[in-house]
Amino acid sequence: MRPVPKLARALAMIVPAGAMAAALIAQYGYGLAPCEMCWWQRYAHIAALVLAILAWVTRDVRAQTVLFWLAVLGIVISGLIGGFHAGVEYHWWQGLTTCSTTRLGGGDALDAIMSAPVIRCDVAAWSLFGISMAGYNCLGSLIAAAGIAGLARRGR
Repeated sequence: MRPVPKLARALAMIVPAGAMAAALIAQYGYGLAPCEMCWWQRYAHIAALVLAILAWVTRDVRAQTVLFWLAVLGIVISGLIGGFHAGVEYHWWQGLTTCSTTRLGGGDALDAIMSAPVIRCDVAAWSLFGISMAGYNCLGSLIAAAGIAGLARRGR
């Protein structure tokens, strides 16, 4: 068994790290609080990033390969969640009825809970050219995962 090419392993780290950086910049730089489905996309990217880092530092080729493909799967899962989320935002289908979160501020906890705005999953907080952040995550993650997988397969 040959090791996964370095470029493919590097991209498996860069893609989820970039997606997380974009999400955090949107949240803390532009005040776009994440809804529940946004968090699900983030969790998949975080898992992919951790797995890709482990694949990078692991010397055992078999373990490296398994970790790498699990990282690619994490990127795909985030993209699929993003696609589902985008469909909910565009009202193509109904989302989960419990999908909302609140943005809590400082001070008294009860006052913060009672006055916190509800972040809805079926309303896009931002869009560019009619595509929401969830839509861009879907497109970017799935295309990147396909490219990374292609690099890995071609390099063998």
